Amino acid sequence: MVKVSNQNQYIFFNNSHTTAKPSSMEKEKQVYAKQPHERCATEEVKLAATAISLNVRLRSSDMPVYMQQRALHFVRSLVDSAPKNSRPNPTHLARALKKEFDLAYGPAWHCVVGKSFGSFVTHSPGGFMYFSLDSLCVLLFKTEVQLIKET
Repeated sequence: MVKVSNQNQYIFFNNSHTTAKPSSMEKEKQVYAKQPHERCATEEVKLAATAISLNVRLRSSDMPVYMQQRALHFVRSLVDSAPKNSRPNPTHLARALKKEFDLAYGPAWHCVVGKSFGSFVTHSPGGFMYFSLDSLCVLLFKTEVQLIKET
């Protein structure tokens, strides 16, 4: 029996004839749990192609590729759905992206959107992305949270 751990989730594989197989989501997490320098070149090429097709410039990230792609597609769809006569509201974009990532990947995501800002943040490993699209810059990062038990 082999035990594979991924972010406090355990998958057990039995070597008998009825071998349990991880779900596609678990496989994706295992592949993308690697450090950025361990990622396969084809994943990076696909991410670059996505960024080019969405007219987005990736500035910095240590986030898994599938999460980066989700963020890029989500923000591009929000910007494109804004009325043509007005600019997208940065506060609304930040709130929507934060909520999207909180729901998909757990709590404690933070997002800053704007044309000009400085930042210096501490983030969880695998939870940082900074990119620009059109004239807006987007900073998305995750922090650790711990439940406080009342005594």
